[in-house]
Amino acid sequence: MDIKVPTMAEMMAQGEQADILFWVGCAGSFDQRAQKITKAFVKILNKIQIKFAVLGPEESCTGDPARRAGNEFLFQMMAANNIAVLNGYEVKKIVTTCPHCFNMLKNEYQELGGNYEVVHHTTFLQQMIDEGRLKIQGGGTFKGKKITFHDSCYLGRNAGVYEAPRALIEALDAELVEMKRSRANGFCCGAGGAQVFKEAEHGKKEVYTERTEEALGTGASVVAMACPFCMTMLSTGMTEKDKNEEVKTLDIAELIAMAEDL
Repeated sequence: MDIKVPTMAEMMAQGEQADILFWVGCAGSFDQRAQKITKAFVKILNKIQIKFAVLGPEESCTGDPARRAGNEFLFQMMAANNIAVLNGYEVKKIVTTCPHCFNMLKNEYQELGGNYEVVHHTTFLQQMIDEGRLKIQGGGTFKGKKITFHDSCYLGRNAGVYEAPRALIEALDAELVEMKRSRANGFCCGAGGAQVFKEAEHGKKEVYTERTEEALGTGASVVAMACPFCMTMLSTGMTEKDKNEEVKTLDIAELIAMAEDL
């Protein structure tokens, strides 16, 4: 399937306005594993024929790692630049596959003049199903397979988004199995708060190892996620456990794209 990704600049040059801006994020742009998530989501957007665009080279980091690491000055600069670009294009609605970007754009840009409707891609995909624009053909690729879902901190406890990703898994005719710590009692992957960019403090076990063991304990053949940072951590955990062939780590968008053979 051909991937078509227009930029906001291209659409403006043609006198058009996108219905949604897809905020790709740093991971989705530069991390090879997360790029697959980006492509899967774009394929879905192309399939449902929604009018979307990306910022392309005009998009920069939201400043989340800088603020979490304590560099408020750098965050302010990054945020101000992004808000100027977004407001320049009169962006109203943003969809992103990254809960960290989701939190920044929705909650932390407001204090600097960035007010947008921001939706995480799992919520957006569920809305598309509810509206009849996206029809998932259950009974195929994942029918009857055990899938467990890892709640990312920013999507779960911070934003309260628990049902949408699970509803999407169940729409695949898969068997959803929960880890001991899930939903409001979910357990961090170990990447948040800019931790992914630094060496771990001294301890007995890596956070991602603990979570990987919980995921393996469910007996699931797929660990579903909705955050590129969680993907990095749990994929690493599966590799270290020599389970990455036996147990797949996939984003919700990838699950749907695979089920629809996109």
